[in-house]
Amino acid sequence: MTEILDLARNIDEAACLEILSDMVHHKSYSQTPEERQLAKHMVDVMTGMGLEAELQPVEGDRVNAIGRWRGTGGGNSLLFNGHLDTNPVTEGWTVDPWSGLVDDKFIYGIGVSNMKAGDAASLCAVKTLLDAGIRLKGDIVLTYVVGELQGGVGTVAAIRNGVRADYFINSEPTDLQALTMHAAGFTFIIELLGNTRHLSKREEAVDAILAACDVIPKLNALTFSDAPSAEHRSINRVHVGVMHGALGRDLHEWRPPQVADFVRLKGSGRFGPGQTIECALADMQAVLDDLATRYPGLQATVAAEQETGRPTMPAFQVAKDARIVRALNAAYEAVRGSAQPTGAITPPGYYGTDAGHLYNELGMEGVVCGPGGKYNTMPDERVDIPDFLDMIRIYLLTMVDICQAAAAERG
Repeated sequence: MTEILDLARNIDEAACLEILSDMVHHKSYSQTPEERQLAKHMVDVMTGMGLEAELQPVEGDRVNAIGRWRGTGGGNSLLFNGHLDTNPVTEGWTVDPWSGLVDDKFIYGIGVSNMKAGDAASLCAVKTLLDAGIRLKGDIVLTYVVGELQGGVGTVAAIRNGVRADYFINSEPTDLQALTMHAAGFTFIIELLGNTRHLSKREEAVDAILAACDVIPKLNALTFSDAPSAEHRSINRVHVGVMHGALGRDLHEWRPPQVADFVRLKGSGRFGPGQTIECALADMQAVLDDLATRYPGLQATVAAEQETGRPTMPAFQVAKDARIVRALNAAYEAVRGSAQPTGAITPPGYYGTDAGHLYNELGMEGVVCGPGGKYNTMPDERVDIPDFLDMIRIYLLTMVDICQAAAAERG
């Protein structure tokens, strides 16, 4: 194991940063042709490394990049999962979002945190082992998918096509923390129906906008009554992100002297494993019922919004003493000399990730851990260079541990 630790400590840092920078150069916005181009590029890179690799159909013209490094046999297999598609560039950037700029602290680019750095880390870990002539007994499976931003359609397609392993690591950005539980997500719509009057008689009205302003902070502070533990409750969250208010369900805005009698709110909620959307909606309705008692004549309802034809991200959990978690914890401590933060850590605990699909559909034991997070989904998105490089080292050690380090051999 000393030899493997020395290998991890002496990775080719410049080459690893170049691999990540090259991935950032691809403008792989979700559901665009460039997303497919990056998938093809990843297959070409993996094939060039000597891995089995293929483009796997998803939906429409979309494809995943799937690679497999075959072991010598008899060992546990380990799957790495991450998405290639990115959010769009927003206003406020001061560097070229597709340059993959590297300075003395960070590597920059749209999607570098969410989540090309995680993808590159697993790829670089495999490449380091291959270049050193190390062979493992178990297979390493690399699943670089698309469509995570559409509910995980890429990972669902990979599952349907038979991709699986004994253990998995999802590389979503957690700032190298081991996330052992995250929430399921849902979208809701709330409708508030009041009673309009002219502003001269607004005291007689039931002002839907006023009621909305009253209830939004209460909804945003809500946790759900079916949380089986404080840890589950810690990843409960409601957030109202959209408010439209005016006259009638058509939201007429041309008569502002009247009191608004209709508001439509839209938002998202999070609940933990074992909790239900039915309980979440019932708890939200109780808040709305209380609102109606304080605004006599107000009607207030909430319902879940279902996105037709798209999967939803289920909750995920793994025991903190599970084999994969212990292996990752040990690798982290070997690299950083301290205990790895582990648990339902927030903000990552509020994420939806493809780990939920791997856990729920396949029953696979896994963990969520990746570089990036602090500077996620913001102008000048970036990743700390030491975090990226340490993630490669941690993944490498975890690969050797899970795929039976004692059986690693020169090839």
